[in-house]
Amino acid sequence: MLTVGRLAVENMTEGCVTDSVHPLFTFNLDSDCQDDRMESATLKVNSWVGNPGDDMSIRYGGPDLKPFTSYNLDLNVRDTLGQSAFAVAQFETGRMGTPWQAKWITDGTYRFHEKKVSPSPMVFRRVCSLKEGKVIRARLYTTALGIYDFTINGKEVSDRYFAPGFTSYASKLQYQTYDVTNLLAGGGQKEITAVVAGGWAVGSFSFTRKNRISADRQALLAELRIEFEDGTSQIIGTDKDWSVTLNGPCRMADLYDGETYDARIDLSESQMGPDWHPAAIEKPKIHPLLVADYGSPVRPHEVLKPISVSRLSSNELVYDMGQNFAGVVRLTIDGKEGQIIKVRHSEILNPDGSLNTRFLRTAKATLTYICRQGRQVYSPRFTYMGFRYVSVSGISAGRIQVEGLALYSDMPVTGDFSCSEPRLNRLQSNIVWGAKSNLMDIPTDCPQRDERMGWTGDIAVFAPTACYNFDMSRFLDKWLKDVADEQARTGGIPNTVPAQGFGFPDTMPTMAVDWWGDACVLVPWAEYQARGNIDLLERMYPVMQRYVRACRFWAGLWGIGKRRYIWHTPAVVHFGDWVAPDLPKMSQWQARSPWTATASLNNTSRTLAKVARELGKDREAQEYDLLADKVADAYISVFTDGRGHLKKEFQTAYVLPLYLHMFKGEERKEAAARLAELVKENGYRIGTGFPGTPYILFALADNGQVDAAYRMLLNDTCPSWLYEVKMGATTIWERWDGLDESGQCPIGDDGTDLMISYNHYASGAVGDFLYRRVLGIEMIDPGYRTFRFKPIIHSSLNWAKGHVQTPYGTISASWKVEDSLLAVRVHVPIGTRCRLELQGGQTQDLCPGDHQVNQTINLGTRQEEDKN
Repeated sequence: MLTVGRLAVENMTEGCVTDSVHPLFTFNLDSDCQDDRMESATLKVNSWVGNPGDDMSIRYGGPDLKPFTSYNLDLNVRDTLGQSAFAVAQFETGRMGTPWQAKWITDGTYRFHEKKVSPSPMVFRRVCSLKEGKVIRARLYTTALGIYDFTINGKEVSDRYFAPGFTSYASKLQYQTYDVTNLLAGGGQKEITAVVAGGWAVGSFSFTRKNRISADRQALLAELRIEFEDGTSQIIGTDKDWSVTLNGPCRMADLYDGETYDARIDLSESQMGPDWHPAAIEKPKIHPLLVADYGSPVRPHEVLKPISVSRLSSNELVYDMGQNFAGVVRLTIDGKEGQIIKVRHSEILNPDGSLNTRFLRTAKATLTYICRQGRQVYSPRFTYMGFRYVSVSGISAGRIQVEGLALYSDMPVTGDFSCSEPRLNRLQSNIVWGAKSNLMDIPTDCPQRDERMGWTGDIAVFAPTACYNFDMSRFLDKWLKDVADEQARTGGIPNTVPAQGFGFPDTMPTMAVDWWGDACVLVPWAEYQARGNIDLLERMYPVMQRYVRACRFWAGLWGIGKRRYIWHTPAVVHFGDWVAPDLPKMSQWQARSPWTATASLNNTSRTLAKVARELGKDREAQEYDLLADKVADAYISVFTDGRGHLKKEFQTAYVLPLYLHMFKGEERKEAAARLAELVKENGYRIGTGFPGTPYILFALADNGQVDAAYRMLLNDTCPSWLYEVKMGATTIWERWDGLDESGQCPIGDDGTDLMISYNHYASGAVGDFLYRRVLGIEMIDPGYRTFRFKPIIHSSLNWAKGHVQTPYGTISASWKVEDSLLAVRVHVPIGTRCRLELQGGQTQDLCPGDHQVNQTINLGTRQEEDKN
């Protein structure tokens, strides 16, 4: 039977509202028939009919779409076996440039001058009478400078958090569209209320705690458009008829410090009086393009229940949620009028069982809740925390229930991995939870301390793993728009995007910084490989070109001859071998930048050549390949003895040129052998920082050192991935030595200001190896139109299985070894081909359908992979 697995508009299966004049339609298929193929497909919107050919995506190409309009999308597919499948979807257009019948409003009396804190939340209100007649359609279009939450007659308009989202505010500001038809049913008077907190635009942000970066105070822009059954309409926009107060129940809201909430204040019962005054028209100091929401909204997902609760001598209750995550608590309280409850959050505990908040730095991560009488439910709306443990004071355990709500951006799960080793399965879970915790509208570095910034280096190395586990298309597309907007004229990329007031290095903020700035090349390439969207490459190609040109400029400032291709600008402006565990101080990690930066220049140049070739720019591809070749030659000539041995040895210095194919012939073989020796001498423990960690297992396994790769992967002594698992980690740590064997943190004065996060996804980039080598699923052609199934079988594992959802459908694959018999199973989706490569060079091309192949193997012989 032929079925449509997914029909999406702009990568959303439902609820899409777009300002695009050419929205993208995508679909995939499934069939239980062998060698089934798509013969034809048509997508219809009104009178326009599109034919995607043998692809499974097409952009709308019909008559101009109208603003504020709902459209139906009809898909009709036939396969080569004569079967048909149908699917329908809906989408809406947004404003599409229509002028707002609304004004920016604020509290004109508010003067906010305090430093390193967030402003008081503003509450806006409009009581309006609807026209007579049945409401058949009502949409609320809104945005804010700050973060907002809307209610109509006390009912939440949406369950999303932190709208309008975090963007490069000076360039683009998203507006959201909400269907509020049901909330306006019955006509009569309606009370529209919006709370606007400081968020990223006005509130304190980054570890420098700057505030008022994009606006001096909060502002709201909203337009309610109502259509009635008789054909009439009504528009209610923000203007001077709205009221505002600073005396709402939410008394304080800060992304780092938390929230203070006084439940005794009930605005729905308030009348116009001293606390309310007319809103003022605001003239924002920035003038961004207002665009329909194009990102992945942050919503609550998993609900976590405490696995234990203990009482300290201070009568403080400590709840263990059993999982480190990013989100908020939900409290169900039997309270007394005026009773004050304090809730604090942390990732780890002190030896006495109390919360360790030392590593939060200046972030207070505290909720203060003042009760009204009786049963009440409270969960903050304008902050979030990274935590596993919650302490509660001011109430007894019998009068409160604590739950955790995991918050992260909406991203469909696309991948799964498991195997016969339970510790690797725990590692996979830690990788996924680390990603969920840091994919919070932007790709952050950590969710707990006074940072939570869009560090580019983390997502640069993690993007391939993220794209296996999730459909990152909307999330990354949004963030990469900000990367492009914030690129300096010199080509440099800020180390955090959106930068939002943060610059590093402060003296030269427009410099190119290896591996961090590389995100503008590596992230869109990873997404293109996973989803096959050529539009993303076309849009980012000029950004990549400017960046690589900047890298080449900085590398060539010093040196003559081949040293013109050795990137050795002052180490203080680089991160180098960041958090490498074999060195104790930050300055020593940075001192390795000539190796990491030079390898980076090779990698970005080579990747850019691949991008150029995909775009049909062959001449430019040759130029970038030539640059990559010259950089590789310089690295080998300057840093090695010419026979595969580095003059100064450390793991990352071998890993990068091996993974990037900078070594050739016998030199490559010797370098891999020497890396394996270093790894063995180090007890098969990790010695790499951010740039080397994602690639070290590939550098070993792909160069004849499979056993060393598996021994490193399965090592559980510090530093290693499974040491964290052994110590009870439920996410990925920022530092390999985050806890010692006694469960205490040994981090001292190493120049990083107590930098230790227990929820930091960068080192979880090993997930790429789990999918591509342990399981064996690997893309050959973008979007998995052609893919390889080539597991590396090792005696330490008996089986592995998993799936990857591609634009063409779901690849399911598994292998199992029993009594020297290898059994391989793979499901090949319609529209794709699979190249099965097994031990001993056995290969098969598999057509769409289900396949099983058996092979006798000798587990005593370690498989050596192709060394090319």
